Amino acid sequence: MSRRRDVEERIERRVRRYEEEALMKFKRSEEYEVIEEVFDRLTLEAIYELLRRRVIDEIHGVVKAGKEARIYWGLDPNERELAIKIYYTVTAEFRQGMLKYIQDDYRFRRVRRSPRGIIYTWAQKEFKNLKAAYGAGVRVPEPIEVKRNVLVMEFIGEDGVPAPLLRDVYLEEPEAVYRKLLEEVRLLYGKAELVHGDLSEYNLMFWEGEPILFDVSQAVPTNHPLAEELLLRDIRNLNRYFASLGVEVVEIDEAYRWITGGDEGLR
Repeated sequence: MSRRRDVEERIERRVRRYEEEALMKFKRSEEYEVIEEVFDRLTLEAIYELLRRRVIDEIHGVVKAGKEARIYWGLDPNERELAIKIYYTVTAEFRQGMLKYIQDDYRFRRVRRSPRGIIYTWAQKEFKNLKAAYGAGVRVPEPIEVKRNVLVMEFIGEDGVPAPLLRDVYLEEPEAVYRKLLEEVRLLYGKAELVHGDLSEYNLMFWEGEPILFDVSQAVPTNHPLAEELLLRDIRNLNRYFASLGVEVVEIDEAYRWITGGDEGLR
């Protein structure tokens, strides 16, 4: 028993030492003061916990800052690149529009209506949506962890430089990309049982020859009252963009029937 206790104590000391080193490294980083200025104490505590648990090892610069969140580039202990999305909790003006996507979602029966409660639910929603889509084989960033308003996922890009948006890429074969996206939307609907709801050239990246869906926080289950309306909007957005590139797009009704389970192939 004494020997076992010694081993356990050594392991505990090693873990504590790692936690202290990780926190000190973060507090010495260039980003710490910026994060401390923008985010509140509970957000910082969530980041500390992810550092202690070795989900995150390093946090570097902002790669995207929007009205909802900031996305930081980071590394895990194995130097895998991470995207660390931190939702604002204090100045989140956009949260008023979130409830229509959360209400009637069977996965969130009890939602605290406080501003912080809505933001935490929104982060959980994006994590669950990513997990369902990734598990279904849809090309989305792999979800890794979520804590309060901090979402950790796979970084799409290289060396801290994010993959370009679809709208910023010259497509040699736009029709092939269009067809691939319709297949992804069908897979998302049929296997993950989700509708993206905000699909456009602004919420798609292009990396290693493939389109990648992201920003899936607003995605709703296929049985949600808004699912049909949102799916039609996604199809219209794809058709609008690819038609502007000279692609002969599929009629909206035909695409809708095929995505939602039609057996006949697209023309």
